Amino acid sequence: MIKNNLLPLFYTEHLKTQLKRSEFLICSVLLTLLQSHRWVRIEELATQFPQKILFESRRKKIQRFLSLSHLNLETIWFPLFNKWLTRSFSLDEVLYVAIDRTSWGKINLLMISLIYDRRAIPIYWEILPKKGNTNYLKQKSAIEKVLALLKNYKKVILGDREFCSVDLAKWLRSQSQTYFCLRLKKNEYIEIESDLWIQLKDMGVVPGVSIYLKGVKVTKTKKLKNAYIVARWKRKYRGWSAEEAWFILTNLDDLDVALKAYAKRFGIEEMFRDFKSGGYNLEETGVQGKRLSCLILLIALAYSSAIISGENMKKKGKVKYICRQKEPRRTQRRHSSFYIGLHGKGWIECLDDFREITQQLMALSPHKKPYYQRGQNAIKLIRSTL
Repeated sequence: MIKNNLLPLFYTEHLKTQLKRSEFLICSVLLTLLQSHRWVRIEELATQFPQKILFESRRKKIQRFLSLSHLNLETIWFPLFNKWLTRSFSLDEVLYVAIDRTSWGKINLLMISLIYDRRAIPIYWEILPKKGNTNYLKQKSAIEKVLALLKNYKKVILGDREFCSVDLAKWLRSQSQTYFCLRLKKNEYIEIESDLWIQLKDMGVVPGVSIYLKGVKVTKTKKLKNAYIVARWKRKYRGWSAEEAWFILTNLDDLDVALKAYAKRFGIEEMFRDFKSGGYNLEETGVQGKRLSCLILLIALAYSSAIISGENMKKKGKVKYICRQKEPRRTQRRHSSFYIGLHGKGWIECLDDFREITQQLMALSPHKKPYYQRGQNAIKLIRSTL
């Protein structure tokens, strides 16, 4: 019997309609291994793959699975993302969408994600054919695919300095129900009065100060008209200070709204950390091309499932049985829903694996029986989310 891989029921139902029986079983095993071991190297997956065949045969089986043409965004991920989106957000909510790029070795990955619960859920990704930054046409092509999925919602596109071209801002401004917060480079020029151009770094922004400019032109060459510029340099806090100010190009007409929106962009960096050294060790995979894209698809399935499961565990009110909770002087929570989902699953599996020892330990401390009974009730509630 395959251990629970945290997949919501609607994930399982959709996968069964798109994959053959053997493909679905392989997918279920790989997702379970990802959740339990958090390694995406094919050799590691083949080592653990539970089939009574030679290691090399197991490795090739996984490679063939990752090469399936119908294991793609359009067939597998977009329908699941859409269903989750309609369940999680009402049409009057604003969605925050971050675009970013990450690279390691020969890999250059473009990712667009929905900011969610201080993390980000992948929407679209593309493995770029060459190293270096993306251009406007590539960015526009990727964002178009995402806007089609989010057409019924108001959304704010968030991007760092790589994604702050005047052409992209002009195009986003023309899209329905679409706003943007794109970080400008500090050496960009803006026209604050007729023929009076200054660089952003010369605006006089200092730590603790925010500035909001309306109706300015941006860059001497492209001259984007009627632009809004938000500038902020975070003040020193507990000995830490930001190295430089934010300069944000936006079409949001409120300073605080724009700043809070852009701050959400860092959820995609947390997601990348979870994908890499903080979670699934994507950088160690060694595969490229189609197989890498399919591995990212499996990670997206596993990652989003863990977040959904972690949220359900929090609703049960039993997180204190899984991990440390927020401390009195800590302004932010200690652990994410992703962490809670993974470790809640891991704890339940350990209880199953060490059932006899657990019973013996409880028998040695009969005076703690009331605590064990409360723990047993918590286990039932946590198990119900898996």
